[in-house]
Amino acid sequence: MNLQEYPDREMLAMQLANVLASELRKCLLVHPFASFAVPGGTSPGPIFDMICATELEWDRVHVMLTDERWVAEDDPQSNARLIKERLLVDRAAAATFMPFFRAGKDAQTGAAEVADGLADHMPISLLMLGMGDDMHTASLFPGAQGLMAALAPDAPLLCAVHPEGQLPRVTLPAHALQGAMSKHLLIYGDAKRAALERALHLPAQEAPIATVLDGLTVHWAA
Repeated sequence: MNLQEYPDREMLAMQLANVLASELRKCLLVHPFASFAVPGGTSPGPIFDMICATELEWDRVHVMLTDERWVAEDDPQSNARLIKERLLVDRAAAATFMPFFRAGKDAQTGAAEVADGLADHMPISLLMLGMGDDMHTASLFPGAQGLMAALAPDAPLLCAVHPEGQLPRVTLPAHALQGAMSKHLLIYGDAKRAALERALHLPAQEAPIATVLDGLTVHWAA
C-alpha cells in the first residue's frame, strides 16, 4: 500500500484526475480498450467533473461501477445516475457504460445475468475505490448477507449482497478488485484514515478493504 497525502481536497481531486487520465492513456497504447471501474457516492464527483473533459480516446474506454444499489437508473440512489451525470459527459460521453441493474429482476438473478458479460473486461485496467468508516469498499460490507460468497476466490464477477437495513446491492467480488492492473483508493478525513490503519491488522470479513491493500495507492486529504 502506498499512501499519498494532499494539502486539501481540491488539490487531491486535480492530481488524482490527472493520474487516472494518464493511466487510461498508457493502457490504450497497448490494449484495444481500457476497463475503468469507479465507485458511486459523493466523494468522487469532483474527480469525475475534471476527468470527463480530458482529451483521450474515450470511445475505447469501458466504464463500469464497482457496485450498485438495486434500483432503477433514474432513482436518486442509483450510482449509475451519478456516473451518467458527472462522468459520462463532455468528452467522456463517448465511453461505453456497462450498467448492472436489470429491470424486473431481483439482485441475485440480475447479478448472475450481468456476471457472464463481464469476463471479457477482466482484469480491470483501472480501479478507483471508496471506503466507509466501517472499512467497507464497493458493497463489501462487514456482516452483510452475501459477503463471504463475494470474498471467495471463485465468486462470480457480480455478486448480490444485502447489508442490514439497506437496499439490496450488487458488487464486484474481492478477486476482481484484487486483480485490477492499477488500484486507487480515495478517502477524506481523519476517521477514514484511522479506519484504514485498523484494516491493516484485521481479516477481510471484518475489514473488506483489506482484500485490496496489496498494490493499492491511497489518496488522502483531511
